[in-house]
Formats: sequence, C-alpha cells, structure tokens
Amino acid sequence: MYTIKFTENSEKVLKKLERDTQERIIKVLERVKIRPDNFVEKLVGEPGFKLRVGNYRIILDIDNKDLIVLVIKIGHRRNIYKNWEDFEIVYFKKDKKVKVLPVWKWLLE
Repeated sequence: MYTIKFTENSEKVLKKLERDTQERIIKVLERVKIRPDNFVEKLVGEPGFKLRVGNYRIILDIDNKDLIVLVIKIGHRRNIYKNWEDFEIVYFKKDKKVKVLPVWKWLLE
C-alpha cells in the first residue's frame, strides 16, 4: 500500500476547504493508496498526474519505487492548471534533458 504525503502548500489548501470537500478528498485519497494507477490520469505534456474529486483536481506524483503518492497541488478545476510552469524544473542527467517536479528534486541528489 502506498503512503500519501502532502506538500506544505497542498496541506494548507486542504485545511482551508469546506469540511465536506475535505472529507471527499480524503476518501478518494484513501482509495488511491491501494492502486493509484487505477484512479489517476497522466497530465498531457507535463510530469505528474491528476485526480478528479467533484469540481476539484489534485495534482500529484507517484513514486512506485518507494510507494509514495505525493499530493502537490489541490484546487478548483477552473484554476488548478494556471501557473503550472511554477511547479516544474528541468535538469540534466547523463547528458539528457529531463523535466521533473521540484518536490522530487531531493530524490535526485
């Protein structure tokens, strides 16, 4: 079973949401812990995945090696994808240009 981890920003946003929305998101994340690939969709042209919960979207990344689902961003569907480029970095590994999410940067070191 996977472990769910939140970034500081995503945890703040979750706490600010209404109680019923928080509960819905937590229920869906509990289901995702078992088999995340069955519930998430790959982001087109971007690293990471999206998860739909009513009118809200959760941007997350999955580390299959360490069995971690990292919740990166939570927001309403109309504005979750704005400023997405702020969440990306590019690094070079063995002379290949690779795009990753900055929250996983510590895994590269």
